[in-house]
Amino acid sequence: MIHAYIGLGSNLDHPEQQILQAMDELDCLPETWLSRVSSLYASSPMGPQDQPDYVNAVAKLETRLAPLALLDELQRIEKDHGRVRKQHWGPRTLDLDLLLYADQIIREPRLSVPHPGIAQRAFVLRPLEEIAPGLVVPGLGAIETLSAVCNDQQVRRIQ
Repeated sequence: MIHAYIGLGSNLDHPEQQILQAMDELDCLPETWLSRVSSLYASSPMGPQDQPDYVNAVAKLETRLAPLALLDELQRIEKDHGRVRKQHWGPRTLDLDLLLYADQIIREPRLSVPHPGIAQRAFVLRPLEEIAPGLVVPGLGAIETLSAVCNDQQVRRIQ
């Protein structure tokens, strides 16, 4: 089994419910089970500011799915939640990002792991640090060090 970390985000159509339902759906993926989940966190949008704040979380999965098969499953869940990719960093019902896949560094046309930008996003680092203290992000360093660099970003635990 491989452990993979998934970033979850939503700012449309009852975001907290979207995240909680998606966590249940992650636990139902083939050859996969949900082993840990973070609290929910609120953060300002990264892109255009004329959209609602986001609700974010991180889930740890144990899986036998290959990285691209897991990505396909994540995108299927997004689609089932009504995800429409219209605007880069725009509002969304659900965003599922494959953040880490074991200690692998993957660079393929459809997938980059660790997720690009992970080291600059407190809304990913704080929940990740909550469920995996001591984690080392391949090629980037310790989660605590990365998180400390983002202390100026406002992320608030809501659950």
